[in-house]
Amino acid sequence: MPQELRLPTAPERPVIVTTERDRPQPRFDRDAGSGMSAVVGRIRPCPVFDIRFVVLSHNTVRGAAGAAILNAELMKATGYLD
Repeated sequence: MPQELRLPTAPERPVIVTTERDRPQPRFDRDAGSGMSAVVGRIRPCPVFDIRFVVLSHNTVRGAAGAAILNAELMKATGYLD
């Protein structure tokens, strides 16, 4: 929904899937989508959990400050702050 509403801090692609064997890596992928996208990679079969993968996101931008700002933008756009 944030992407459909074109909110200022909403990343165009909230989840980015990589196919490289050595990705995601913090120094290359932490700022994907201005820090608001999660990067998924190293997807492989697992006998215990069916699928294994690595996810990287910027904890400060996406997890704390950025998420709070995006939530406020969404509340404003949907009329909760009027």
